[in-house]
Amino acid sequence: MQKILIVEDDWELNHGICYALEKEEYTVCSAHSLQEAKDVYLSENPELVLLDVNLPDGEGFTFCEWMKERKKAAILFLTARDLEKDVLKGYELGAEDYVTKPFSMKILLKRIEVILKRNLESKHHVFDDGYLYIDFNQAKAAVNGKEQSFTPTEFRLLHELSSHAGQLLTYDILLERLWDSGGQFVDKHALAVNVNRLRRKMEDENHKYISNVYGMGYQWLD
Repeated sequence: MQKILIVEDDWELNHGICYALEKEEYTVCSAHSLQEAKDVYLSENPELVLLDVNLPDGEGFTFCEWMKERKKAAILFLTARDLEKDVLKGYELGAEDYVTKPFSMKILLKRIEVILKRNLESKHHVFDDGYLYIDFNQAKAAVNGKEQSFTPTEFRLLHELSSHAGQLLTYDILLERLWDSGGQFVDKHALAVNVNRLRRKMEDENHKYISNVYGMGYQWLD
């Protein structure tokens, strides 16, 4: 279930948006200030943030810039600030959308649906947690900001594991999916070699991605 953070200091409006989103079966968390939003964001890890610009302890624009340095979530500005320069600033900071008050709840829900659907689809092609970046469409990767090279088999293995985060992929499933299109079969030993090579390229003491479930298969740590 996708999680949405509402950052809005108007308690009644905040509650109303939470209620509407929960009716649509989203998981919802809320904050009423920048500091509270930072704490909730770090603990809840939402996929989308509905962000007001005018907050008691600063501007939503500041929070948006703070988010850039951490794991990325989509941002939809929801604010009374309707000046052209504010709207442009919101988009320049990377917001997916900018909605001004007053607004239609039905239209807001549709915009949220579109953003989350688009981001969910894009996740199948790009992995980015701030340390490890993989663009599967472009076959490009970086570790801690430095370009890293992976073989075609390693890219296929990375895609299978990361797109099924938290799920155990058995040896048989991975071997079947990693059959090389050029006719080269990947056996269990070659699979283990590729996994170990991937770990050396992208893991360190603070960043672990692949877990070996002994005798069964591998799992991408969620």
